[in-house]
This record gives sequence, structure tokens and C-alpha cells, in this order.
Amino acid sequence: QSARADTWTRKADMPTARLFPKSEVVNGKIYVICGTYANLQKVEAYDPATDTWTRKADMPTRRAIPAHGMVNGKIYVIGGETSLHARASATVEEYDPAIDTWARKADIPTPRARSASCVVDGKIYVFGGGTGGGSSYPVMSTVEAYDPATDTWTRKADMPRVNELLSTSVVGGRIYAIGGQRQEGPIQDVYPTVDMYDPATDTWTKKADAPLPRKVHSACVLNDIIYVFGGRNVIGGWPQSTLFQYDPATDTWTAREDMPDEVATAAVSTVDGRVYLIGGSSEWPPSAVISTVWEYTPSPDFDFNGDRVIDAQDMSKMVDHWHTDASRYDLAPAPVGDGIVDAQDLVALSEHLFEDYRVIAHWMLDETEGMFAYDSAGVNDGIVLGNPVWQPEGGQVGGALE
Repeated sequence: QSARADTWTRKADMPTARLFPKSEVVNGKIYVICGTYANLQKVEAYDPATDTWTRKADMPTRRAIPAHGMVNGKIYVIGGETSLHARASATVEEYDPAIDTWARKADIPTPRARSASCVVDGKIYVFGGGTGGGSSYPVMSTVEAYDPATDTWTRKADMPRVNELLSTSVVGGRIYAIGGQRQEGPIQDVYPTVDMYDPATDTWTKKADAPLPRKVHSACVLNDIIYVFGGRNVIGGWPQSTLFQYDPATDTWTAREDMPDEVATAAVSTVDGRVYLIGGSSEWPPSAVISTVWEYTPSPDFDFNGDRVIDAQDMSKMVDHWHTDASRYDLAPAPVGDGIVDAQDLVALSEHLFEDYRVIAHWMLDETEGMFAYDSAGVNDGIVLGNPVWQPEGGQVGGALE
């Protein structure tokens, strides 16, 4: 875990508390739509520059947990549930913030709710979701892409597994699908999985699992790093305050300092190098719907190769991108850099050379008998006192100790 401090700042509350809000950024303003259980039609815009909210034109169709995307300054809302546990909708509507109006577009071929979505090269990709109609309705692996320029849909390669309530993020033109769940009758799975989709080849590749299973979490990208906030790690579980980052370049995960609150189902957007986490729920059952807005600024991450120590190898990677606009290495001046990798970034990196965040000890607690808990990272084996009861099948990951 990084020893450098991240920054969390409480901002003006959203006027309307929302569970499962969705958000998009247009011209530096964050537009927040939807919500459940009220299936809100309200649209509210947040201006980070002034820390103020403004009411906008209502969405024509009531719905909750839709897919969404922003292309050429216009926001698209896709599918969702029109009321609690209703059958999923196929409706697609386009919002133009410039004139504060909505327009109907071509329906998505496969009606769905609780799906995820991303934009690559002007097209909106929609992943998974469910058919609606109850808490254990069929979940799908279907992927479809929408082209706003032609108002048409195209079927793409299915996801590796059926999935809903996952997150998707874009880095380098590739889409990373993280976590999610399958809840169909007796099947109650929450995934730790990460799958990368390449729109150029219409193919999927398995990546390193997240440290914990995760659903209804929030994810965003800064400097080519994916940040994953909160969520739940079991079906019906309590919201989490954990924060992890994933580096697609090294296929590695790192734990960051916990968030100030336990939050699930929040909207997340980035503006000028800062993350805004908006609304969601802080309890289970999710009756404590909140309007809280947090601004998050991560400390710079100079461990470019993911080996948990900052050294000459990281300096070499920065030099390899010298005088480019590679955001991963353009970290000075904080928080967003200046558009070019140059001496400022090298000076900032040099101030952290030889910082070491490698694991000192790791007790997996996956033994089956005896008094010893073995250290899988070093030589710090421990003796367990008090008549330990090992439970090889009882752990969240690989065993537990009672």
C-alpha cells in the first residue's frame, strides 16, 4: 500500500439522493441521471469549478440501472428497469446538454438492465446485464455496440461469462470488465475477475483477478490507471470502503488507503485529474440512499513497472516516453500534468526513488492443521495459540482460521 497520502474532500451534496446514479462529463460539468428505487427522471448537473448543482430537463423515460455513454458532447441512456424489478427496457434516449433536450434513438436489440458500458472510437459498447423481472432473473453475456453517427447496433463477441453489476473502463483503446455477479436462483456468485475486450479484434483476454470479489462498485481511469471504489464483495453484503488500483500495463493490483465512507452503487466521473464519487448507498439493505459527493485526488504513482519499489527501472520507463503525451508518465505538476513528459516529471520521480512497498509478510491462513501459519512472502512464520480450528473450505479465498 502506498505511503503517500491521497486527498479526499467533501463537496456540495447532490440535491437528490440517488441509489445507482449514472454520470457523464460534458465540457467540465458532471451530468447525473437515473436512480432507484424511485427510478428518477431528474437530471442534475454539477460544476466542480463552482461546487454548485443545476436542475436540467427531465429524462423522458423513467428507468433505473441503465447503460450510458457520451459521444460528441451528447449523452446516451440505454435500457434499464422502468420500475423496481420490472422487465428490462430496450429504450435509447439521447440528451444534448447544449440545448437541454432529449431525443429518442434506435432501441438496443437486447433489452437489459444492470449492464455496463464504455465508449471507444465514438461507439458505445454495452456488456452483459439481466432481463429484469425480479432478483433472480436470467443474466446474459451479450455484447452490443451502438454507433450514434448511424443510429445502428451491431452484435459483438459475447463476454467470457454471464455478468451484471460489473464495471467497465477504457485504457489504450481496450475495455477492462471488472467484477460483477451472477444471481440466478441457487447460483449466487460475485466475481473477482478481470477480462479485457479489444474492439479492434472483437476478442477477449483473461487478466489478473482483483484482490477481492466485487459488485456494484465504481471505477474510473486516471493516467491510464483504473481505480476501483467500494462496492460489495458478496450477494447482499455491506458496502465496502476499500480502494484498489489496477495497472493494465503491468497487469497488477495495488491497495490504496481506504475511502472515508463505505459506499456502493455510486456514480463516478473525472474532471481535471480529480475523481468525483456521487451518491449511492452506505448500508445494507440499501435503504440509506445518500446524496454525498466526494472529490478524490490520488497521490502520483511512480511505480511504473508494478514491482512495488521505485528505482532505475521506473526512471528508464519514463525516459522511454520522453517528450510524449503519455498520461501514465506525465504526473507533474500535480494532479494532471502539463501534457508532456519532461524534466518536471523526472524531478518528481527522483524525489521518490528507492521507496519500497514490497510485501514484508503474507499469512494466507490456508493450512489444514497444526499450530503454524506460514508466511508465503518471507520467513515470518507464526505460531497460532488458543486451539486453532482450520477451515479449508470456509474462507473467502482459499481457507480460513477460526
